[in-house]
Amino acid sequence: MADYEGPKNLLIADSDTLVRHALAEYLRHCGYRVVEATNFDEVISILERPEDGVLPDIVLCDVGLTGGNGFALRVWVRAHRPEVRVVLAGNVAAAARAAGELCEEGPDLGRPYDPQLVLDQIRRMKAPRLQ
Repeated sequence: MADYEGPKNLLIADSDTLVRHALAEYLRHCGYRVVEATNFDEVISILERPEDGVLPDIVLCDVGLTGGNGFALRVWVRAHRPEVRVVLAGNVAAAARAAGELCEEGPDLGRPYDPQLVLDQIRRMKAPRLQ
């Protein structure tokens, strides 16, 4: 990753401990700095007071995150931390219809996670994103 110019700091937000840990370990093995969150409030807390003062470049969030949802998180991040990108994971279109919400524009991934597709999505993104 020495010559890599893209995002390096990731926040994985998923209520499923096994899924979150497995993806986090894979991405750490690939050279990324990864912080984990289990629910909506924890994500907000991390973004308001980043660990070691390092703000994540990307939040990878399960759309059905406990305590909130990925769409609300994406809106909050755009309002308070516009330099951070949010990638939603899950059946995003179905979740948006069920929640009665419009699907905000942004990159999305299916679940279960395909680690290589997650890695490809991260590498395609530029960091930081400023509005």
